[in-house]
Amino acid sequence: MSVDRTLLEIDGLSKEFPTDDSFLSGVLGTRGYLKAVQDVSLSIDKGETLALVGESGSGKSTLANLVTGLHEPTAGDVRFEGESLETATSRTQDTLADIGMVFQNPKGSLDPRVTVRKAIKEPMHAAGWSRERREERVDELMDIVDLQSNFGSRYPNELSGGQAQRVAIARAVALDPKLLVLDEPVSALDVSVQAKILNLLMKLQDELDLTYLFIAHDLNVVEHIADRVAVMYLGKIMEVAPTEQLFENPSHPYTESLLSAIPEITPGGQNDRIVLQEDPPSPVNPPSGCVFHTRCPAAEERCTREVPDGHEVDDGESRCHFAEEVYASE
Repeated sequence: MSVDRTLLEIDGLSKEFPTDDSFLSGVLGTRGYLKAVQDVSLSIDKGETLALVGESGSGKSTLANLVTGLHEPTAGDVRFEGESLETATSRTQDTLADIGMVFQNPKGSLDPRVTVRKAIKEPMHAAGWSRERREERVDELMDIVDLQSNFGSRYPNELSGGQAQRVAIARAVALDPKLLVLDEPVSALDVSVQAKILNLLMKLQDELDLTYLFIAHDLNVVEHIADRVAVMYLGKIMEVAPTEQLFENPSHPYTESLLSAIPEITPGGQNDRIVLQEDPPSPVNPPSGCVFHTRCPAAEERCTREVPDGHEVDDGESRCHFAEEVYASE
């Protein structure tokens, strides 16, 4: 009998934010809504790293907050090991422990008035662990993330960016989670420090049997760490594919444009840059049909009126009317 490897399932997930919460707009029916996430379906297998990429404002962080329970979905479902997840305030202690979060700005995620040891102990204290157990676990965690014990008495302003992120990672894995949501975890760090943190994350994934939802805009980082990549635009998933396939043979024009922005992606020099002529449309009033059609260099008339279905392309899926042709052109 086959073993179900799926850890997290996102099914038809949407999130809208009102642009005007006033009583009058509700009565008059003039209230607008920002469509941050639109009908997203994804799954992540145990032990996998799924990267979520796209331009700023594409909905990546909102999707992360829906998974962690910081936002309540407007529609759809998030299931963890087959069980639907509620918002964080309604989740059980065990469910809260199953999903950890690492944020973009390591120092911003730490209380400046709290020492390193106390910061790492916070989730254990909230979970009701005994003092002795907390102290033993902090020693283990500082060793796991390669922080010397004398860092325990320091405050966040005494740490470098890389050291602060190690503290944030230690805190995120304190309760032995199964899934880590990593929201741009290295984007605020120097390049040399990024590599060390990425190597640490990969080491922890092997040692602690972790699964990652890794949000990033730097495709060089994604290529280094991800097993699969999901490309997000204006709240929707455009393409999902194994990392090697997506980088070598993208099947969506938006993915092509993102890849073309990477310096020297092809052997022998700079690749041809695909320059998108328009700014992204407002998520308050997204385009009809394919949401990318207003910027797509290959758009045709049907793209303006027909929402593309998901097309299987090799081991991935693409929401483009011409996915097979785009894939074959690479």
